[in-house]
Amino acid sequence: MQNHQYQELLTTVHECMETCNVCFDACLKEEDVKMMSECIRLDRECAEICSLLEQAITRNSPFIKEIAALCATVCEACYKECSQHDDDHCKRCAETCKACAEACRKIA
Repeated sequence: MQNHQYQELLTTVHECMETCNVCFDACLKEEDVKMMSECIRLDRECAEICSLLEQAITRNSPFIKEIAALCATVCEACYKECSQHDDDHCKRCAETCKACAEACRKIA
């Protein structure tokens, strides 16, 4: 079914997708949503590219490395944005995005 050489990456991108979705939802509930708009946007972008990579891995796509390279770029951007905020959900998201970017770069 899935390519075993990517098992660790599959776990990492799934965790990143979930963490970005949690951050996205929490940011929408912040008092100053407008101030969080870039964080919200990048959370969505990151969750989407992680989901795409997860799907590509599970269907053994010939484009895994290319998608992983793009995923690393988006995760890095989300990491940088979330790192600027003091909220726990943003800090957790930043950590997860950084780890995901590193994991993606290893196979890209």
